[in-house]
Amino acid sequence: MKLDYADRNLLVNRYKSRLQTGQAAIRERYQADADAPRLLHDRCTLIDELLCELWTELRFPQSLALLAVGGYGSGKLWPASDVDLLLLLTDRPDAALTEGLEQLVGLFWDIGLVIGHSVRTVEECLTEAAGDLTVKTALVEARLLIGNEELCSKFTSDFRASIDPQAFFHAKRMEQDERYLRFQDSPYSLEPNCKESPGGLRDLQSILWIAQAAGYGKSWQDLERHGFITHEEAQGLERRETFLQRLRIQLHFHVGRREDRLLFDYQTALAEQLGFAGTPTRRSSEHLMQEYYQTAKTVTQLNTILLQNIGSAIFPSPDQEPLPINERFQSANQLLDVQHENVFIDMPSAILEAFLIMQQHAELKGMTARTIRSLWRSANLIDNDFRENPENKTRFLEILKQPQGVLHALRRMNQFDILGCYLPNFGAIVGQMQHDLFHAYTVDQHTLQVLRNLRRFSETGFGHEYPFCSQLISGFDRPWLLYIAALFHDIAKGRGGAHSELGAVDAQDFCDRHGLNAEDSELVVWLVRQHLIMSNVAQKQDISDPDVLGTFAATVMDERHLTALYLFTVADIRGTSPKVWNSWKGHLLEQLFEQTRRLLRSGGKVPVTQGVIEDRQDEAMRLLRYYAVPDAAHERLWGQLDTVYFLRHSAEEIAWHTRALYYRIDSKQPIVKARINPHGDGIEVMAYTQDQRDLFARLVGFFSRAGYTIMDAKIHTTSHGYALDSFMLHDVSGRDNDRDMISYIEHELIDRLMRQAPPEAPATGRISRQVKHFPIQPLVTIQPLVTLQPDEKGLLFVLSIIASDRPGLLYTVAMALAAHGANLHTAKIVTLGERAEDTFLISGGDLDVRDSRIKLETELLELLKF
Repeated sequence: MKLDYADRNLLVNRYKSRLQTGQAAIRERYQADADAPRLLHDRCTLIDELLCELWTELRFPQSLALLAVGGYGSGKLWPASDVDLLLLLTDRPDAALTEGLEQLVGLFWDIGLVIGHSVRTVEECLTEAAGDLTVKTALVEARLLIGNEELCSKFTSDFRASIDPQAFFHAKRMEQDERYLRFQDSPYSLEPNCKESPGGLRDLQSILWIAQAAGYGKSWQDLERHGFITHEEAQGLERRETFLQRLRIQLHFHVGRREDRLLFDYQTALAEQLGFAGTPTRRSSEHLMQEYYQTAKTVTQLNTILLQNIGSAIFPSPDQEPLPINERFQSANQLLDVQHENVFIDMPSAILEAFLIMQQHAELKGMTARTIRSLWRSANLIDNDFRENPENKTRFLEILKQPQGVLHALRRMNQFDILGCYLPNFGAIVGQMQHDLFHAYTVDQHTLQVLRNLRRFSETGFGHEYPFCSQLISGFDRPWLLYIAALFHDIAKGRGGAHSELGAVDAQDFCDRHGLNAEDSELVVWLVRQHLIMSNVAQKQDISDPDVLGTFAATVMDERHLTALYLFTVADIRGTSPKVWNSWKGHLLEQLFEQTRRLLRSGGKVPVTQGVIEDRQDEAMRLLRYYAVPDAAHERLWGQLDTVYFLRHSAEEIAWHTRALYYRIDSKQPIVKARINPHGDGIEVMAYTQDQRDLFARLVGFFSRAGYTIMDAKIHTTSHGYALDSFMLHDVSGRDNDRDMISYIEHELIDRLMRQAPPEAPATGRISRQVKHFPIQPLVTIQPLVTLQPDEKGLLFVLSIIASDRPGLLYTVAMALAAHGANLHTAKIVTLGERAEDTFLISGGDLDVRDSRIKLETELLELLKF
């Protein structure tokens, strides 16, 4: 039926009003009873009624059928979800019918529905489903709304006949594996997707899709009747599904549109709306997210059990006798199986034995569902008597000492709550969030990421990723000690106080109870206590300074401690977040390791400064000869450079500067040279010019506007009044064209330095959501530099800043220093995700007056606040 303009408007207004009124009533009822399944059903029923009445009112031919598909077909409709429809025809539509169907879909949109629709014949449905897994999955849940029942029945029977349950099972498993990879194979990211992440609603939907395709039903009760899950597990699934449903419903209501990511922007509001209250030590959002992570863990566990059980039914294997492993375990179709259901009840020590057997038998590809169930239910058997049993202590250490499967064993143990029961303090950090602006995982998952990185150092397949680490760990005796340190390095997070010190106490207790000798215990406890020191020294101090190097060498004491700390530091940084690691940090750590090792091998004495300078100058001369620079060409330039310059720059940097400047040290025009960072990503820039006011602020403003952040800066002034500054830059604009930017930087920066225009403030950028919702209180300190040779250094001060990162941060600091007349010597710029930890070596101005330093600290604190 074709509607005129007036009739159409009346129809649209009437149905739009009914839709809005109905949805408002559903929302009001939900806010009163929080019954998630009822809301999903009620919204579906409301839409069913409206669509069917519209279809009837427009008098469509009886030969057609209107079907609900996808999530709508399952009878569950979320507040902001699309309404997926199939308009089923007997033949391709003629012009009149096409116009009528277009009018119908247009009306659906106009009354306020977000429609996803297709117009197909039965044959076209089968063809599309055969070539597209998404289409096939949507059609699995198709149900008739109104129209030709016979046509719908034909579609249903033909479609069911076309599904190969085995092929569908394989396809959905592969789809799930790919989905897991998109989310780093973990449900424990700080901003998970409650639908798509591992442990989310999609895991539950996938099970039911596979079950329906195989004819096993469409509910947890159906699966219980078929024996795939127990009554207790079915109830547990319903509880977890309801929690996820409430969370997603509230998220849609809160945001006002379809949104499935639990972003920081929403977590606090959602927690309060769902009844989670904050405490003096934990935010309400942390309580919500810990409940979410526990739910996700349970869902992934039950997903594993169900897919394995359903898979066994879909793929019946030939009857084969299980192969006995011992009196407690057997191998059933290459899966570890318990000999009987009460193995762990009869002998609790077999709990750890199960994981050890998995490591020792490479032919085992996993565990049977009943083994997983038994382990999962046995966690409460791990009590103090279990922990103090010498056999269990030995077995736990054996798990860590195995040549393979260590990570898989610990991940499984964490998944089944075994690890947190055996190490109760570890259990306290399971699902614990970290709002430090650079960790991307919960504490327990970060810990396992660190352990994963340590394991990869020793695996030949990953030798290309960490060649130096792989080389070091191959000669490291008892690397399993590093794994113990990994388990304890953050175990005290969230308790208050210094987590490294508290963790060291826990580590000492573990080592004592597990009978480690004094040497091994000392290394583990020292690593836990000192696990942050190497990254702090490398990124925040001048590692070319012999004083810094000597102090660090005294801390690490010997080469074994140094090697262990280096391996652990690389694994730790790489385990925080994909954003935190870069090649420049890797270079700094390796440089610190090499210099410290050389010092330790020389007897552990602080090297004489002059000897260091001579070594660097000799190496620089060798490089200059390689580039055919005349032998005496360097003398005029080097004569203008003092001891500090040669201490702070490597031989390779000295040679690069000399090649660019030796024939124009009195240049009236600025000289700028840029090159690709020889040690990895980014660009290295050298700027040489007659010293000028606000030079550092001018340089910082330019680099920021060009889309670069400064990772390292060395500021030097020659004896004849020239600034010789060098910077290590990292592109934050996403261009990925550092080489193309070299000529731009050289040309544009020379132009700005010649004009001596006022510093340009960086372009304002967006502050990240994490910084906005979890800002940190800025910390600013100015302390005199403590050195082993104070007479040679003069009055130098260390300015340390910790703040939320934001556009223009470094420019703000530079302008404040300029206002106080302070000279900048070096800048260590450390960005840890969204957290900036910057260190500056400064002097001059009014810094020698205590009140002036306090004034500068106060000004910076105010400037760095939001």
